[in-house]
Amino acid sequence: MNLQQLYSETVSPQLKEEFSIQNVHLIPKISKVTVNVGLGEAVQNPKSIDQAAEQLAQVVGQKPVVTRARKSIAGFKLREGMQIGCMVTLRRERMWSFLDRLVQIALPRVKDFRGISPKGFDGKGNYNLGIKEQLIFPEIDFDQIDRIRGMNVSIVTTAQNDQLALSLLKGLGFPFRK
Repeated sequence: MNLQQLYSETVSPQLKEEFSIQNVHLIPKISKVTVNVGLGEAVQNPKSIDQAAEQLAQVVGQKPVVTRARKSIAGFKLREGMQIGCMVTLRRERMWSFLDRLVQIALPRVKDFRGISPKGFDGKGNYNLGIKEQLIFPEIDFDQIDRIRGMNVSIVTTAQNDQLALSLLKGLGFPFRK
């Protein structure tokens, strides 16, 4: 059973009952997932952007957008408009597919994995997760890697608070630490 089916058949009715939600539109759901790769090394090596974008596209199944610096910072040798990362926003089918692979395949492949931190909520029901290396995704070919890069995954929910969002993500099978 994939996560989208699990949500509609099990988690949604469970949340409605647990928090006694009357209106079905108020049941929390995941609206989008944003995956971001920041590349500090892109200042010295502009080709790293292309490699990171290609790897991110393999992982999420969608072409990423290159992000640029908003302002110049002399200490980092950074000029306004320089390419410094890439990101992708996933919605609907691709979002559910990515979350399915993240929870079922990628996270269990992390070395010494004890669960993800329940402290990654922002107070408004959104969850942020940092991944230290892209090698945990099976789509990445180990021989094609020039450098290990991390990524940030932001899961945006319609939940009003962190408690609702935590129940939603736990119901979907996210492995939170005790």
